[in-house]
Order: sequence, then structure tokens, then C-alpha cells
Amino acid sequence: MKTGLILEGGAMRGLFSCGVLDVLAENHIRFDGAAGISAGAVFGCNFKSGQIGRAVRYNKKYCRDRRYCSLWSLFTTGDLYGADFCYRELPDVLDPFDRAAFRADPMPFWIGATDVETGRCLYHLCSDGGAADMAWMRASASMPMVSRPVEIDGLRLLDGGIADPVPYAYMEGLGFDRNVIVLTQPRGYRKQKSRALPLIRFLLRKMPRVAEAMQARTEVYNRQMDELDCREDSGAALVIRPPEALGISRTEDDPDELERVYQLGRREGLRRLDELRAWLTPDGAGILHKNREEK
Repeated sequence: MKTGLILEGGAMRGLFSCGVLDVLAENHIRFDGAAGISAGAVFGCNFKSGQIGRAVRYNKKYCRDRRYCSLWSLFTTGDLYGADFCYRELPDVLDPFDRAAFRADPMPFWIGATDVETGRCLYHLCSDGGAADMAWMRASASMPMVSRPVEIDGLRLLDGGIADPVPYAYMEGLGFDRNVIVLTQPRGYRKQKSRALPLIRFLLRKMPRVAEAMQARTEVYNRQMDELDCREDSGAALVIRPPEALGISRTEDDPDELERVYQLGRREGLRRLDELRAWLTPDGAGILHKNREEK
């Protein structure tokens, strides 16, 4: 049995995941491996470094700082989320990321980002939380049209959620067979095709594979949600998600709203804690499936 933790993105909806993860960390819940996409990567890294409360703390403190996320940053740097501020000044100076703890923790942590040339999701195994890992975190969360592609080792990369919104298939392919999947939308949510697709294709005309992936994203995401519902119902995965829509903007800059969503995640994490502990035991999947059938 190999236990995996899988983290969806969703920008500031990711504060829900932070609440769940902090409850798991406080209760010493561990996994054999983890994978994060976009916000799932940049917030989830704090679970590996053991920094409970860090993600909600710095988001609340800097959410209205124009260096962090603003049109000013987009127009002056080319990135809605300021790259230098978010991936150097904040983790190095203002709210230090504990790279020593990240490096010492034995749990492997994968980050996914979309290859601009192919439109496919590539995965990076983090090593030490240093410059290379930070570059992949930035790439994984670099939303198209409001971010510059991140160049790493000859690759040009953008948000991993474009090509692989929830990386459960990747983790299953690595042999992780007992997975906990944290989503940021409630059960039943499905994406609707955007009316802005023609405009998106025009704006991404110099990145045709990314444009194609964006056009297919609704179908990909909805298929993944169907598959995850089946996995959850059959006892093949444990899915933690908000009980209802979070009602928060992807670029929310109200600290009270960020705290509200974080606390929702904490409450859901606490509510599911005993179930999760059972799931992570060798016979837990069978027990949970039996309980669901009895209900």
C-alpha cells in the first residue's frame, strides 16, 4: 500500500486546502508521496516543510500589496502575481520558507506544469525547496494570459491546471494506490464552456498548443470530476472537498474572506479526520466502502 496526497489548484480557493492540510499536519497524518497543481503546489509545499499556518498568514498579510497580486504588477512585470516578490522576497525574507525542513522531510513532492510547446503536463520531483523547485512552483501557478511562461532547462511552462487539473492519474501511475484527494469545488460542480474561448484562442495564438489545451480544459476537468466521483463512491479514493461553493474570487484580496475559507477547510479536515485515519490503514478502504454501502 502506498498512500498519496493529491492537491487541486484554484488560486485563492486553495486556502480551503490549506485549512485541511494544517489539520492533517497538527494530527501527524503523513503520506508516502504528494502531488500539487498550481495553488496546490505553492500552498502544499508548506505541508512538506511542516509550516502550519504559513500560507494563510502571508496571504492575509500581503493580499492587498500591489507587489503580490495586482494589475500594477501585470502591467509593470508581465505577471499578475509578481514573480520576484512571490518567489524570492516573500519566501526568502518576509515569511521564510523552511527549506531545511522541506529537504529533511522524506515525503516526495511532485509539481505539475504545462509545457507550452506540447500542451501536456510535465512533472518535477522537488529536491530541496531551492531555486529549481521554486521555479517549478512559479510555473505551476502561472496562469495563461496574465503570466509570462517560465523558462526552465529549455522548457517554457505555464499553469499545470491547464492540462491536468487534478493529478490523480499521474500518482496512480507511480503506484500510489491509497490516495487522499483535496479539491476546491463541491461535489457536483462542473465547468461550463467559456464564451470567451474565441478571445482566448486569439490571445494565445502564439502558443497554439496551450490554446488547444485551454479549449479542451472544460471537457478534461468534467471527465476528471466524473472519474473522481466514481472512485469516491467505490472506495477507491478518499475525496475531501468543500460542502458547498466557496464563493471566493480567484484573486480575493479581502483578508476576512481568506480566513473564512481557510476555517472552512479546517472544519472539513476535522470532520473527516477519523475517516481519514481509517482510510490510511491497510484495511481502511474496505471498511469505508462497507460503511457507505450500509448508509
